[in-house]
Amino acid sequence: MRIALISDVHANLVALDAVLTDAEARGAETIWNLGDTVGYGPDPNGVIARLRTEGAVSVLGNHDAAVTGQITTELFNPVAAEAAAWTEKELNDDARTHLSGLATLYREGDWSCVHGTLRDPIWEYLFTVEAAGEHFQRQQTPFSAVGHTHVPLLIRKVEGGGVEATPPSEDQDEPLGEGLLCVNPGSVGQPRDGDPRASYTLVDTSTGTVTHHRVVYDVPETQRLIAEAGLPKPLAERLELGR
Repeated sequence: MRIALISDVHANLVALDAVLTDAEARGAETIWNLGDTVGYGPDPNGVIARLRTEGAVSVLGNHDAAVTGQITTELFNPVAAEAAAWTEKELNDDARTHLSGLATLYREGDWSCVHGTLRDPIWEYLFTVEAAGEHFQRQQTPFSAVGHTHVPLLIRKVEGGGVEATPPSEDQDEPLGEGLLCVNPGSVGQPRDGDPRASYTLVDTSTGTVTHHRVVYDVPETQRLIAEAGLPKPLAERLELGR
């Protein structure tokens, strides 16, 4: 089976459409969405509708939780909080109900999926060796997938209990391997690794590989929609920088 791992779409429908088209062309059979479906971007209802049409499995991210009242925006920066308030007002009833019903953990076969980490599925960034160690201690499956950082990464537990983190090479198959592995596919809607192209990862369970892909999308169109919605200008500006 080929699984498209996506994360942090952040209501960027233009980017999502480009990624789903690319993933379908590469033979993706199912979509696992690692949270922060909304927030920041201009089309939360459209993104949710598209993912539901595709039958995507989604987990809850911190922005998703904020716009449905499950958490506050107290820890958000001012721009993120403003975008969350706009999104909360913009959501239609179907989209709100969908987000409110999302779980923080999805487990299927050899995989466990969360937005942040298995220690803290909503808030924690898997950025440090300590966080990775705690994540792997809680990982009950050989493989896991996380988002939240907006940066693609392959994180492995190595012999002796250490952790090895490497950026994936674009369009190159990487073996799943036999030890514990965590995959971060980066962000569809707001990459932060200096590359403005949308980011996702394709898992092939038949070959035992993961492959990272980047997809060009119409950034100016999303920027236009952000401005039209009255969202903060920095949210549009950062897209062309991948930051």
